[in-house]
Amino acid sequence: MAGHSKWANIKHRKGAQDAKRGKIFTKLIREIVTASRLAGGDPDMNPRLRLVLEKARSANMPKDTIERAIVRGSGGGEEDDFEEVVYEGYGPGGTAILIEGLTDNRNRTVGEVRHVFAKAGGNMGDPGCVSYLFERRGLIVFDPAAVDGDALMEAALEAGADDVREADDAITVVTGPAGFEAVKEALEAAGFAPVLAEISMEASTTVALEGDDAEKMLKLVDAFEDLDDVQAVHANFDIPDEILEQLA
Repeated sequence: MAGHSKWANIKHRKGAQDAKRGKIFTKLIREIVTASRLAGGDPDMNPRLRLVLEKARSANMPKDTIERAIVRGSGGGEEDDFEEVVYEGYGPGGTAILIEGLTDNRNRTVGEVRHVFAKAGGNMGDPGCVSYLFERRGLIVFDPAAVDGDALMEAALEAGADDVREADDAITVVTGPAGFEAVKEALEAAGFAPVLAEISMEASTTVALEGDDAEKMLKLVDAFEDLDDVQAVHANFDIPDEILEQLA
């Protein structure tokens, strides 16, 4: 889930993912296999693989599981050919939803995604209906209580970050996808430890949700993330912190 980038939303997502660790491993294995197949099994030469390996280690995936997935993707094991797919649509309150997946059966996946949309009262749209609202960005999030905000901002801008956003509960360093790794490595080398670092799809506008719409939105996202073929769900909702805490 990637809704509004406030830290409460991020914590809610991380908690939900931790509760579904088995599914997270399945999704990470697919991404490792695909990244290895597309650009080789050497993470030093494959930025996409390097990023997903970091996610896998953060999720405490066993080392031998990671290594087997790399071998599979590099052609040293059973054949895997996952296809990248993107689906778009609308959720509660007119929210825009962008779904990224990896599948070995496009017909199965589109049917499952369409079913979730219909069951939750959403609408699956045509390609391009909401994707123009999203831009791929690198997001590196820090705890304001654990870092010197001024020093972090100076280091981030020197490293080539596009922006630094300060809020009560998070400081977010924003980069383009190409500069993400260099900025992250520079900040870590300077002693700044992020609580979250990822390349995600960030919405240009947000839709405020409360009450039933907020609850329906979170259930809809959970339903999509329960699908094995879905790798990431992006939506432009903004749910107040207090409501997120009640629904957590």
